[in-house]
Amino acid sequence: MQRPQNAPRPDPAALLELAARENRGRLTIFLGMAPGVGKTYAMLERAQALRTKGVDVVLGLVEAHGRGETEALAQGLETLPRLAGPSPYGELDLDAALKRRPALLIVDELAHSNPAGARHPKRHLDIAELIDAGIDVWTALNIQHLESLSDLVSRIAGVPVRETVPDTVLKGANEIVLVDLPPGELIERLRSGKIYLEGTAERALEGFFRPATLTALRELSLRRAADRVDDQMVELLRQSAIDGPWATGERLLVCVGSDGMSEAVVREAARLASGLNARWIVLSLTRPHALPPSAAETDRLEETLRQAERFGAEIRRESTSDFVSAILRLARRENITQIVIGRKAGRMLPLRRSLPDALVQKAGGISVHVVSGPQARTPWTRPRRLSRSETLRSLVVPAITVGATTLLGLGLSSLVALQNLSMLYLAAVLLSAVMAGRFAALLAAVLSFLAYNLVFIEPTGRLTIARPEEVLALGIFIAVALAAGQLAARLRISLDRSADQARQARALLDFARKLSGAFGQEQVIETIASHLHGAFGQATVVLVRNEEGELALAAAWPPDQDLDATAMTAARWAADKREAAGFLTGTLPQVPYLFRPVLSGQRVLGVVGLSMRHEDGPAPEEHKRTLDALLEQSAIALDRARLTREATQASVAREGEKLQAALLSSLSHDLRTPLASITGAVTSLRELGDRMPAETRADLLAAIEEEAGRLSRFVGNLFDMTRIDAGLVRARREPVDVRAVIAAAAERARRVHPGLEIETSIADPMPQAEADPALLEQVVFNILDNARKYGGDAPVSIYARGQEDGVTIAVTDQGRGIPPQDLERIFERFYRRAKGDGRQAGTGLGLAIARGLVVAMGGTLRAESPAFKRRGTRFVIKLAAVRETGS
Repeated sequence: MQRPQNAPRPDPAALLELAARENRGRLTIFLGMAPGVGKTYAMLERAQALRTKGVDVVLGLVEAHGRGETEALAQGLETLPRLAGPSPYGELDLDAALKRRPALLIVDELAHSNPAGARHPKRHLDIAELIDAGIDVWTALNIQHLESLSDLVSRIAGVPVRETVPDTVLKGANEIVLVDLPPGELIERLRSGKIYLEGTAERALEGFFRPATLTALRELSLRRAADRVDDQMVELLRQSAIDGPWATGERLLVCVGSDGMSEAVVREAARLASGLNARWIVLSLTRPHALPPSAAETDRLEETLRQAERFGAEIRRESTSDFVSAILRLARRENITQIVIGRKAGRMLPLRRSLPDALVQKAGGISVHVVSGPQARTPWTRPRRLSRSETLRSLVVPAITVGATTLLGLGLSSLVALQNLSMLYLAAVLLSAVMAGRFAALLAAVLSFLAYNLVFIEPTGRLTIARPEEVLALGIFIAVALAAGQLAARLRISLDRSADQARQARALLDFARKLSGAFGQEQVIETIASHLHGAFGQATVVLVRNEEGELALAAAWPPDQDLDATAMTAARWAADKREAAGFLTGTLPQVPYLFRPVLSGQRVLGVVGLSMRHEDGPAPEEHKRTLDALLEQSAIALDRARLTREATQASVAREGEKLQAALLSSLSHDLRTPLASITGAVTSLRELGDRMPAETRADLLAAIEEEAGRLSRFVGNLFDMTRIDAGLVRARREPVDVRAVIAAAAERARRVHPGLEIETSIADPMPQAEADPALLEQVVFNILDNARKYGGDAPVSIYARGQEDGVTIAVTDQGRGIPPQDLERIFERFYRRAKGDGRQAGTGLGLAIARGLVVAMGGTLRAESPAFKRRGTRFVIKLAAVRETGS
């Protein structure tokens, strides 16, 4: 039935998301408020019911914790062997689960951390790989292990939460089964020893299992389960094009920095976004002229941003001097409804309005959610610690500049009465700021104040000031010096950053230039490996897929790099999953290589690996951005090399198809015509026999003989061309009597073409040519045969002569001639020009064979047209002459 024109249509994005899940397994999470509510029991109970219905159910890992009821339910279910590990219960054998590939796999304890050396650091990543492989997985999770709620649970229960799971795992589950139990009943189970042993149960009752704590945890679990049910309802409505209660459309913008407050802001925003079912963006702002943050501040900011990504946020970065305008501009562009920001409480010098206050004043219709916490009471951020050389320069430069300025002032004042020597010290402050930075400018201002007061203001030698007006002048000088020093220091920072950006741009330009000069995939890969090694100072490997489709090491710099089996597994993971693997990632983090896929659209062109050291920690953010830019250029270069290779292969294939078509066309004509003549003559002779006149029978036999000779020449030409193409023609180099070869070729042509008139003119004396006599005779005959086909019975002339550079043989016909653009094409295989009557003559192999034979003898063959009187064609053969040696 046809859909009505105005009927609602399904959401395309929802349908694409549904299609993407078709080949993946389904994840079911049994969610509970605390240990002991019965999550594992509920999983096993349902699994036994499915087993009775014939479903292939396997226990990957179940921890019963000594509970007899749970252990009894596990009886009868196939159980995978466990790997040895620090846990007394063992570890999940991921490879065995992938190999067994059951319809349903039960893996308990979703928040578990794997031991060092495992493929993934967390069990939820193991489960993600199982889901990608198409295996349905059931698992269990307590609400306190949800990452966005871990700090809140710690405050409620007074117990730190060590194992966490990203919120995106819960959001990506296909189904959530809430296992609920009233707090009183759970406490009764604990007291009866059904959860922990007796001593452990008493401690749990005093801490985590208090009624107030359990009630709060129960509310959190109920809310999260309800939120997931609401998400599933909205997905079904979108997929089915059903008008219904859609999401509210709330959008959050979260502002973070490198301070300790940002982590609390992100967690609060994650809970707020989850409660509102809202999309949220995390914005990191920096000032272009500010001092670069310390390593600790940078690490703290990057960890905060990574945490926000695990919570499901989108990350944005921006550098601007006006934070308020940048925040509001992004908020209006992204239709933000709420801005979340932290407030630093307890400021010692509240000289200007804070960023939250400015946002509240200018936000207009956008709500501003201000978060405060214990971290916000820190009044000052610890400044970046200067290196030893920077400290020395910050102390020496101000001392030298102020000292030199004082000596200059003393010298000038002895010569000229200057009214305002303070301007000289202002120059010292500016010079210190430019040369050594902000701290040096501040120190130079203080030293300038002391030197100017002690040396030039009466009474000299003391810090007292006799004239009151000098106090105002000195105060103005200090203010101007500090302001100028700050501006000069900012200028220096800007220049340093501009220089860094210019160096990075030059490096990228140099890389692009090297890649553009590389020809072929091998050179491109070698260029990528060597340049990345030079850019980061780390050993680099590049892997691409070979002809069998397997990922293999294609280039390394230094060349002695090699990858073990574990590193190759991480590289294959990066290629298959299109994500980073190896060093400090979610897949095989113990591998000393960081593998990044080289992507072009949805195509993986290769994998790049950088050798890393665990003691150095994660790579700086600027290195990551540089690596991203280099990988993008590498993808373009590899894509270009791939397209060039495919274009070349396509061109070769087209030429092969043309050659095959020409060969088939020639075979169909040049074989069928003589065969038809022979068959007709033989049939006539057989049917009529003696009733034919003797003269007619002789004509038929002559026709058979002629057509058979034609077939023989055609097959011979094909055989000769095949030998030439295969490089099997081995021409002898011996003295040849040119006069005898020409006479033999002419006589052979007269026998084949009785009406052909051939004129010869050979110089006297005629030197011997260095050639193969049989092959040279074949060349001259092919040219004569070609002249007969296109020139008819018109006379053909042959002349030969000796020259200083060798022997020249020329064959000239009186045909229509050849256009200049076809003088080289006539030597191509199967190329045939039309005769005077418009029909194509010959097979198109004679001249190609002639040139191939002449080249094999070390000579040349070319065509000239017109030969004389604007008609005819001349074929010129040049061979080496035999040098006469003295006796």
